[in-house]
Amino acid sequence: MPAAIEISGLTKRYGEGDAAVDALKGVDMIVQPGEVVGLIGPSGSGKSTLLKCLGAVIEPSAGRMALAGEAIYDNGWQVADLRALRRDRIGFVFQAPYLIPFLDVTDNVALLPMLAGVANADARERARAMLTALDVGHRAQAQVAQLSGGEQQRVAIARALVNQPPIILADEPTAPLDSERALAVV
Repeated sequence: MPAAIEISGLTKRYGEGDAAVDALKGVDMIVQPGEVVGLIGPSGSGKSTLLKCLGAVIEPSAGRMALAGEAIYDNGWQVADLRALRRDRIGFVFQAPYLIPFLDVTDNVALLPMLAGVANADARERARAMLTALDVGHRAQAQVAQLSGGEQQRVAIARALVNQPPIILADEPTAPLDSERALAVV
């Protein structure tokens, strides 16, 4: 069975010349299926940059990344449709929820399965089930602006999990949650 994630020689440089900053320098990492890995380091050490590269949100400067044995980056993107990759294979929970303000809670979560071709009713049913599991089902019809920060984050987590992606990347996903809810989410 191939590794869930395999990274070799991954580099990310921001800027050029004297202003250049190497956020990642030759990162090597293997994560096996079912394994949970935590990245710990000081602010500015490249943790978020690594997750964004792996999540195909930003392009690395060099190196190789593979998911389940398939190269997604090898000194250039190897996947034609990065949106489909993110939608179908990677659940990403960012530090900020990035919810769509003009959609209600259910539609924010149901949008991903709908984009993957799931029928509207089925996508909304999946969304409601995930929202209930994360203890925000009672807010299913609320607008994003009506939610607390912790509720918004749980909706963002529901959105990341609703398509049951094989890989979940989470960048401080429980920071805005109280300790009881953080433990339940984990």
